[in-house]
Parts: sequence; structure tokens; C-alpha cells
Amino acid sequence: MEELYLYNTLTRKKEKFEPITPGFVGIYVCGPTVYGHAHLGHAKSYISFDVIVRYFRFLGYRVRYVQNITDVGHLVSDADEGEDKVARQARLEQLEPMEIAERYTRSYFEDMDLLNVERPDISPRASGHIPEQIELAQTLLKKGYAYEVNGTIYFDVQKFKEYGKLSGRKLDELMAAVRIEKNPEKKHPADFAVWKRAEPGHIMQWNSPWGRGYPGWHAECSVMSTKYLGQPFDIHGGGLENVFPHHECEIAQSEAANDKPFARYWLHNNMVTVNGQKMGKSLGNFITIKDAVKKYTPLAIRYFVLSSHYRSPLDFSDQALESAQKGLGRFHQTFARLLKAKINAKGKDETFEKKIDAYRQKFIQAMNDDFNTPKALAELFEFLKEINAWLDAGQTVTEETHKKAVQVIEETAGKVLGLLPKDYAEFESKRSGDVDAVVQILIDIRSALRKEKNFALADEIRNRLQQINIELKDTPQGTVWEYK
Repeated sequence: MEELYLYNTLTRKKEKFEPITPGFVGIYVCGPTVYGHAHLGHAKSYISFDVIVRYFRFLGYRVRYVQNITDVGHLVSDADEGEDKVARQARLEQLEPMEIAERYTRSYFEDMDLLNVERPDISPRASGHIPEQIELAQTLLKKGYAYEVNGTIYFDVQKFKEYGKLSGRKLDELMAAVRIEKNPEKKHPADFAVWKRAEPGHIMQWNSPWGRGYPGWHAECSVMSTKYLGQPFDIHGGGLENVFPHHECEIAQSEAANDKPFARYWLHNNMVTVNGQKMGKSLGNFITIKDAVKKYTPLAIRYFVLSSHYRSPLDFSDQALESAQKGLGRFHQTFARLLKAKINAKGKDETFEKKIDAYRQKFIQAMNDDFNTPKALAELFEFLKEINAWLDAGQTVTEETHKKAVQVIEETAGKVLGLLPKDYAEFESKRSGDVDAVVQILIDIRSALRKEKNFALADEIRNRLQQINIELKDTPQGTVWEYK
């Protein structure tokens, strides 16, 4: 297998990936809290990890990808105060909490399907793992890492000496870092709830040894990741905003409970910003995926996300998405041209086969460098130039080489980057009906005008098409077009 290097938040450096079990990769990624429609920030996170999973499979690994659904326990403060996000939405919409969870879980997967994000192998729900979360709290109490106050179980961060190793925050500095007022029940302000007592009227609660309550947000990911992947497992992923407190707390309670490392590699995607500010529901500056696809194609949104490295911020603007849509159009147009190319010889074109092999190797090198999708896209577009030049020459489109060129695009841009629709034939027929046939009519009219020596009007057609980013190219085999 190829050598892959990834950036590990835990060690703050790029490391060579070495799986715990040869040939197998276990990945857990924090999934959505299902109390509203997914937005472009979610798109960046889950498209990024979708490509990471796809690439491991491309390299030949067997992958088990676990991504949870948070349907209880995530409070509005991201700490231990305030309403549960799902419960609050249920109150606002006057529905049962599980109605809210079901509605927005379906909505989330509808959006991910549109964006060509492959479904996780396992999508466990927090509410379906209450016994395991109670058991975690019991274990931590028994081992002296937690304490109980009025039906709430708190993790004692001062007992876990490595608390802060992921985020780099020191315990004596956390007094200022904790975003809530001092809770008199806690021994230290950074202590966090593994299990919360249910206040009167709380609409999401279960029986526990300590009375009616519900799980802490951090507990769910600890129990669901280890249940389906074991401990330790290979990769834990999520958004950069989850490093503290969520992932820090996961590490503390999981390693304290089981006396072994939790996850070997920690991967975190950066955020989508709007004018430099994080896009988020709490700030009210988010664009839902459902609204975005009214204006841009789903694959253009995917292309937009992959044009930025997963660890880099991605600033949203209409101009950036319009540029992504044009770039995706150039790719699809060239690939369609390749598919329809006339085969004029048997065998191989050795010169172009070397270019195919060179492109594939450069693509792999880019992805092996911490999943560098912007570099992989740059290599793809350099190769598209080579394809156009090869087709323009028109003399050496040999059968085996043509098949190999198609396969390498389907493999890299399709299976890994996910930039080809699942049913490309149907997509191409629609695209042809929408664009290609219209442009071909204009090409035919232009050719007739040139035969009549009406060059002024023929040039006017070319110039007007250029204004909408369609470029005509006159080749020995006739006029072809591509997006600029």
C-alpha cells in the first residue's frame, strides 16, 4: 500500500499512517445534532471525511466508518448548562423530541445523498445507547474518576492527569477558558457531566441508578465509538470546534474508564466562514444545503468544498461558488468529450499512456500528503489539458489508451473525489440536452456563416459565447467547445 501521511491533532504533526489492524481502518466522526436542516458548514465536514474514507478504500483498506446521530444530550451552551438542542426545537415546533430527531435525521441524509456523500457503515444514535452511557458513568464512579451530586455524575478532571493533551490547554488555565459561570456542584469548573439529572418538566429523560436523567453530550461518542470500533481505534474525526471541550472530554472519560489509549489519530476539519466569521446556526449566518442547491448544483458545492484543504477555513461567497460551478463544468465537459471521442486505432498510444500514469501518480502523491484535495484537483485539471490536446490531435486515439484514460478519471475524480454523478450516462444525456445540443446548433450556424464568408457574424457568435465562458476551438476534426 502507498505511504500516507496525515496531520494528527494529538501530536501536532504529520505522521505516517499505520493501522492498528493491518488492512483495516476504523474511523469515527462526530455526526450532526439533529435539530435543524444541515448547512454548508456541515457540508465541508462530511464531504471532507467522505473523501478521506473513499481514499482509504482506494488504497485497498477495508474501512468501518461510524458517524453518530446526536438526538439527545447536546445542550445549547456546548457545556453543562441550558436546554437540550433537540428538546428546545421540539418545544418550539410543539412536537415530540423524537419527531424532531426523525425529521432532521431524514433531512440530513437527503442532503448528504445530494452531495454524493456515501452513507456511513454505522449511524448509531445517542438515544439508542443509554444503557452503555449509564455503564460508563458507573465505571468512572467505581474507579474514582467521577462523583455524584444530586443525581448528576461529574467527571473529575483533576483526577485525569493528561486532561488537556489534545487541545493543549492546561488545567490551571481553564478557569478563564470555561465559558459558564461557576457551578457550586462542581469541584473544578472544567468538570463535565457524564450523566445529568432531569429537571422537572424535562421532556427527554430515562431511568438510571441516580434517578431520572439523560446522558452528557461527551458520553455518547465515547460509548458508540468504542462499541463499534473497539479501543483503541484508528481515527477520530470532527470539526475543529470540537477539540475542546468535546473531544478532550471524550479522551479523558474513555481512557480513565478503560486504562488504554482512546484513538490513535485525531483529524479535524476547519470551518466555513462568512466574511471571516464562522458559519453557524447560533450566529444566524448559515446557508442551508437545501437553499444552496436551489442556486448551485450539488456537485458544484462538493467541488467548492474540495477546492480548500480540509484543515483550512473556507470562506463562502456567491463568487466562489460560481467559480466552482464553472470549474466543475469544465471538468464534466472534457470528460464528456473523452467519452464521445472517436476511436481510430487498436492497441496503445505509449506516449499518452505515460501521461496517464504520471497523472495518477501525482494524484496519489497529493492525497498521500494529508488528503490534499486542492493539489489533487490541480493535477486533475493539468491532465484535462493533456486530454484536450490529445483529442485535438485526433490521430492517436487508440482503443486501450482511451479506455485507460476514462478509467483513471472515473477512479480518481469519480470514486475518490466524488465529482462524477452516480449515474453518469443519465447525467450526460441531461447535460447534452441542456447545453451541448444548443452549443452544437451555434457551431453549425457558425460553420455555415464561415463557408459563406460572413466572418463578422461568425466571429460574433464566438465572442458572445466567450462572454458566457464557452470557448470554441477549431481543430482538424471540426469545431469543439469547452468551458473557459
